Amino acid sequence: MRTSARTILAGLVLLGAQAAAWAQTVVPAAGPSLTVNLAPGGGTDGQIATGLQLLALMTLLTVAPALVIMLTSFTRIIIVLGFVRRALSTQEVPPTQVLIGLALFLTFFVMAPTWNAVQNDALKPYLAGKLSMQDAFTKAEAPVREFLFENTRKTDLALFIRISKTARPQSKADVPDSVLVPSFIVSEFQTAFLIGFIIYIPFLIIDMVVSSVLLSMGMMMLPPVIVSLPFKIILFVLVDGWGLIIGSLIRSFH
Repeated sequence: MRTSARTILAGLVLLGAQAAAWAQTVVPAAGPSLTVNLAPGGGTDGQIATGLQLLALMTLLTVAPALVIMLTSFTRIIIVLGFVRRALSTQEVPPTQVLIGLALFLTFFVMAPTWNAVQNDALKPYLAGKLSMQDAFTKAEAPVREFLFENTRKTDLALFIRISKTARPQSKADVPDSVLVPSFIVSEFQTAFLIGFIIYIPFLIIDMVVSSVLLSMGMMMLPPVIVSLPFKIILFVLVDGWGLIIGSLIRSFH
């Protein structure tokens, strides 16, 4: 189970390597017919059959969105951006598609050191023929696990170790991926909600002040949100809100 989880975790970052390898081993048949070769390609010992490689690729593609969303910084970023929009009371501004796009590019920025390590330590040697597929998986897994450990709270990790009834690990290498991954996801939720709470406070104060002023003036039928919205927007712009939030988000990752 542990080997399977680690293979899925590292497989996403090696899809490009697999595509290049298959392009070299699959020879198109003459004519309009389609031929799938299930025999090992190239006669190399231990090489996975092309048909099985294609099956593995299709399997990884089905879980790729979940891996990108849950095993990177995307979760924390998109939750915090959602809190910002909710605190501003701007409804659908910025649009959801824009927030998702921004979260994706910020995820690429935050994950760049990890992915560069995977490329230099696993992908390039694998394409050069210096590493086997299994060794490439192992090399690719190391920086990904390091990122997960750096952003996982010890309390969440201990919680899942107790729930899974796993023996107390003596080192990071003893922690299985089946424990590390959910611990990381829960830690991201906790951190994102904490950041969202801090962001919400100043906007809540503005809403309370506006509501009190309207109530003292007898304007009980006028929704406070309509009056407080321009004040929240101008305050957010004057303090360079987007720069502060995005900068704080990026610095929150170790």
